[in-house]
Formats: sequence, C-alpha cells, structure tokens
Amino acid sequence: MALDDTDRQLLALLQADARLPVKTLAQRIGLSAPGATDRLRKLEDRGVIRAFTVTVDPHALGYSLQAIVRIKPLPGKLHAVQKALEAIPELSECDKVTGDDCFIARLHLRSIEHLDFILESISDKAETRSSIVKSQPVARRLPAF
Repeated sequence: MALDDTDRQLLALLQADARLPVKTLAQRIGLSAPGATDRLRKLEDRGVIRAFTVTVDPHALGYSLQAIVRIKPLPGKLHAVQKALEAIPELSECDKVTGDDCFIARLHLRSIEHLDFILESISDKAETRSSIVKSQPVARRLPAF
C-alpha cells in the first residue's frame, strides 16, 4: 500500500525527532491528535514503522574506530559463523550477501588490537578481510518515501 502525503510528512517529522509528542505531530501535519495517533497505529500495523528508537554515538562510549569486515565461512561453517557473529556485541550491522563473501559486518572498536581480538574468535570458522572506516560521508538513512 502506497504512502500518501500525510504519511510522508509524519514519517519525515518522526525521522527528524521520534520524540515529538503526538499533539505536536498532529499540529504540524494538520490533523487532530486522535487522527495522528490513528495514522501512527496504521503505519505500525502495516510494518512501515517498526520501532521508535534512540541513536547512540559510539564515540561517546569509547569506540574510536569502525571496521567493515568481509567474511567468507570455511566449508560447512556457514551456520557456525552466523551464530558467532550474532554473539559479538561490537558488531552493529551485518548483511548476508551474494558473491565470494557471505557476510559484510560493521564493527565498532576501541583499537586495532580490539579488531584482532574479535577476528580471532572466528578465525577457525572463516576467512576475513577488514577495512578501517576513515569517515562516513552518508550515514545510514531511509530511502526516499
């Protein structure tokens, strides 16, 4: 089901600040508070809105580096690698992909030695290739809606 202009406005406001009170959202999109609440519920029911969340700066938590790691499981180790990746708390994103590698992961790190320590935990199950992130010119964002 396609989004109408009101849904798009509501999503844009929430993307900018998910903590806006419903009354404020309603005023900005020209609806009553119950009307805005109904729109939000419908967007959640349809799966357009999956969660209301907070964004935390990893730097503020002491993670000064990021690495992108391409992971190629050894023969017969796909499920073991996936399970091991799910258990790494420094791993913030992981995609299962086509091609030579099976996974591409983003890790938040305190140091290069920290990267070595993490990769050692899967070295018996997979080959890895790592790249240190210098900057992120485009942060994770939603596609146009």
